[in-house]
Amino acid sequence: MSTIDTGLTLLKSAAGRVSAANGWMGNAFKGWMPTGLYARALLIMIVPMVVLQSVVAFVFMERHWNTVTRRLSAAVVQDIAALIDVYKGYPQDKDRDQIRRIAQQRLGLVVDFLPAGDMPPPGPKPFFSLLDQTLSVQLGRQIGRSFWIDTVGRSNLVEIRIQLDDAVMRVFAQRSAAYASNSEIFLFWMVGTSSILLIVAVLFLRNQIKPILRLADAAESFGKGREAPNFRPRGAREVRRASVAFLEMKSRIERTMEQRTAMLAGVSHDLRTILTRFKLELALIGDNPELEGMRKDVDEMSMMLEDYLAFARGDSGEQSQPTDMAQALEELRSDAERHGHTATVAFHGLPVVTVKPASFKRCLANLVTNAARYGKAIAITGQRDHRYLTVTVDDDGPGIPAHLREEVFKPFLRLDNARNQDEGGTGLGLAIARDIARSHGGDITLGDSPMGGLRASVRIPV
Repeated sequence: MSTIDTGLTLLKSAAGRVSAANGWMGNAFKGWMPTGLYARALLIMIVPMVVLQSVVAFVFMERHWNTVTRRLSAAVVQDIAALIDVYKGYPQDKDRDQIRRIAQQRLGLVVDFLPAGDMPPPGPKPFFSLLDQTLSVQLGRQIGRSFWIDTVGRSNLVEIRIQLDDAVMRVFAQRSAAYASNSEIFLFWMVGTSSILLIVAVLFLRNQIKPILRLADAAESFGKGREAPNFRPRGAREVRRASVAFLEMKSRIERTMEQRTAMLAGVSHDLRTILTRFKLELALIGDNPELEGMRKDVDEMSMMLEDYLAFARGDSGEQSQPTDMAQALEELRSDAERHGHTATVAFHGLPVVTVKPASFKRCLANLVTNAARYGKAIAITGQRDHRYLTVTVDDDGPGIPAHLREEVFKPFLRLDNARNQDEGGTGLGLAIARDIARSHGGDITLGDSPMGGLRASVRIPV
């Protein structure tokens, strides 16, 4: 292998490791990120603002504030050094009145001389004091004598004591003369104005997010088969465009369903007319054992026609309304017992759920009928929480193999085993039930029942 090949191999390996690390960091970062648009938009506004203010504050503190404080402190120490030179050069001023006058009138300092002695013990230092640091550095650099400073005792004054040969020189200076005191005001205004702007931005963002949330609620209601009567396009141009597109899509779907229903109604009318004519002709012929089979065929054709139309029509035209599901399940139990089956019912949670009553009851009735056809005992259980309504129908029949449980939902499908040999039926019962469940925004799943047969579970959002 040549040197170039070796280098390319190393580069590919390094690129793979970098890509893997990037993917890992991206996944970890996604776990910390909020999932909502409102929270993400807030982060998009807050993070750059905080970073910008942090950078500005750091640059201001590091360069402007520190530089100005150092220069002011250096100027005060220079004045004190000049007073010490005057004190040494004019010993004839026994009372130091001239020094006090010059310090107060010309330099803005209050100077006093104390008897020679030890310095006071060091006082408590603040957690962060730029003034203490800069004064200490300048006093050591320009004067080079023992000193003691107090920047905490008096809020507006700074006390400095310097050990001289025969006395202790005490100086009181204005804090503003040695310290850039307006820096806090700058930071206060920066944070205050940013907070006000952030509050305004949050309020504005909430108004921009509301139309998106309304559009999502309207789409969710339409998916559950419910109406959203107060929905209309609002908000920004893009949101309005999406809302208009949703309304147009909703209208096209409803128009297609109406056309299909109207066409099926016409077909139903024509076929029913012919079947009625058949029944009338058979009735006029009289009682003949040879015609009994024809009568059964006509009745079966009528049932098949009703099933076909029910499957094609779905639950169109019916409006959702609050329904007592516990009472609906009790009615299904009574119907099953009237047909000679053993049935039990249990419901947990708040029973009132907003559904299309007739359609949803037909969905559950198809499941109960399917269970009653192949089992002797039936158990119906309902449970409602804050998100879903779940209804399970268990039986003690032969069940359905796991690999065929999804196939039985296909329209007109009949399986070869005894469980699904849809005797006299059309193979549309489960297809109609799933179609109704999905029109409510839910679904139907099949599984193993604790009773030994099949469990059919309907779950819809509430």
